[in-house]
Amino acid sequence: MDKLFLDDAINEVCPWSQKPVSADSLTKYKGHVVGFCNTGCRDKFVKAVDMFEAAISKENDNG
Repeated sequence: MDKLFLDDAINEVCPWSQKPVSADSLTKYKGHVVGFCNTGCRDKFVKAVDMFEAAISKENDNG
């Protein structure tokens, strides 16, 4: 994965906790860098997105 930078994050506070984002807790979502307050919040987001996208993919395969 490419190196992600705090200055590129589209948010200043964690969407889960509302605490300031941390440079070691970034991920990309739909081409944007999204920041989280810690790696746990980041990983929770990534897992939720993966599950959601899998469900959409399954629905599209069945439709």
